[in-house]
Amino acid sequence: MNPKANKQFAQHWLHSEQALSQIVTAANLQLSDRLLEIGPGTGALTRRLLPQVQSLVAVEIDRKLCKLLVKKLGQTENFLLLQGDFLSLDLDKLLVSFPNFQQPNKVVANIPYNITGPILEKLLGTITQPRMPAFDLIVLLLQKEVAQRLCAQPGSRTFGALSVRVQYLAECEYICDVPAKAFSPVPKVDSAVVRLRPQVVDPPANEPKYLETLVKLGFASKRKMLRNNLKSLVERDRLTQLLEQLNIDPLARAEDLSVAQWITLCNQLQ
Repeated sequence: MNPKANKQFAQHWLHSEQALSQIVTAANLQLSDRLLEIGPGTGALTRRLLPQVQSLVAVEIDRKLCKLLVKKLGQTENFLLLQGDFLSLDLDKLLVSFPNFQQPNKVVANIPYNITGPILEKLLGTITQPRMPAFDLIVLLLQKEVAQRLCAQPGSRTFGALSVRVQYLAECEYICDVPAKAFSPVPKVDSAVVRLRPQVVDPPANEPKYLETLVKLGFASKRKMLRNNLKSLVERDRLTQLLEQLNIDPLARAEDLSVAQWITLCNQLQ
């Protein structure tokens, strides 16, 4: 029987065998993999991952769950449990004393919805400062709405600043839906599994900081045309002319541009 979920940590236990299997399959695990799991909870996913990898380091903030995990998995040689807040932990520093668990190459996590943004940033970095070295693969169970935004295509209503920022740093693949009823207690929203493959985009933005600013302003008012949103950065007639040169509709809104077009626009404006 699972312990009572703690609202403070936005805990919801995933009990669907199908969803757990889909997460494991999405990770394309190899026996040489060193895995990082964020928020192992009761260990339902952890138990499925451990036999398929070289090592697994799990980060759990809840002390009560840590005691449970130690009881369940503490004798497993390729399992290391760290108690703390993933966002504030210096993982590299903590793993110095554990050479068999250093430099995990893949991440699998069912992460709290209320801190999705900060966790994504820690796992991927930013346009200005990508995480180095990058992970080979990241599989996340997220709120469905966020998953759709990460994997959205240009021109869709869900394509936004988050889509551009994440897709600049990684290939995003929508794996499957996970209904609310797959959890206990049942959350108010549905979830989804996504797979991220960090990448070095080619060609890159010549001035990544400028691209970040461009994207932030471009999506500031989604109903407005791009040339209106960017008027504080670029003179309107110049931007209209440049959009035409790039075969982009001068009346386009921010969501109409692909990541590659955002990069080209940034490089042309610099």
